[in-house]
Amino acid sequence: MSEVLDLSAEARERAGKGASRAMRREGRVPAVIYGNKQEPVSVHVEEKVLMKLLHTGHFFNSVVMLDVAGKKIRTLPKDVQFHPVTDRPLHADFLRIGEHTKVTVDVPVHFKDEELSPGIKKGGVLNIVVHDLGLTVDAAEIPEEIVVSLKGLNVGDSIHLSQIKLPKGATAADTDDVTIATIVAPSALKAEEAEAAEAAEAEAPAEDEAAEGEAPAAEGEEGAEG
Repeated sequence: MSEVLDLSAEARERAGKGASRAMRREGRVPAVIYGNKQEPVSVHVEEKVLMKLLHTGHFFNSVVMLDVAGKKIRTLPKDVQFHPVTDRPLHADFLRIGEHTKVTVDVPVHFKDEELSPGIKKGGVLNIVVHDLGLTVDAAEIPEEIVVSLKGLNVGDSIHLSQIKLPKGATAADTDDVTIATIVAPSALKAEEAEAAEAAEAEAPAEDEAAEGEAPAAEGEEGAEG
């Protein structure tokens, strides 16, 4: 299951752009906690700690326990806004949830058994279409990743959503049977096939011209015999 992350927060007494800018100068990031039929709470968190959690790679599909003045609040990160130039976090949104609330999260898809794929052994390339799979799942059972086996797959084969075994109690947020990945021919092989096709097309007009050139000669021969 995905790791539960801890993050300390302090209540914001002042709101507005001026107050937010002052917080950022002090290395703090304004944030809001909302949802679960309760009033929103304005807080701020330490920028360095928030960045460290973001770099875990699974921040947005993890439960974050916010400690506000000693009170633990179970949340799910929903959004972090970044400065367009510096990439520093400007604001964060946290959705307040219950221990077993059904939540929708994007879970990373990882692939294994490449050595057992005949297509990849032949030089085929894994083309990943869906990197993160949307799942609706119990907040206490959020998977860290979805692992998909490539065993037995050949060039031209595809993996669809319906072929993936989801964790118990989880359902896909997408109702369509989307393509998750395909095994495609290597670019070099594609180039050879394209060159062969072009050569075949070039030969076809030449053969037609030769056939057309032979027809008058045949007629001339018939006239001589007559």
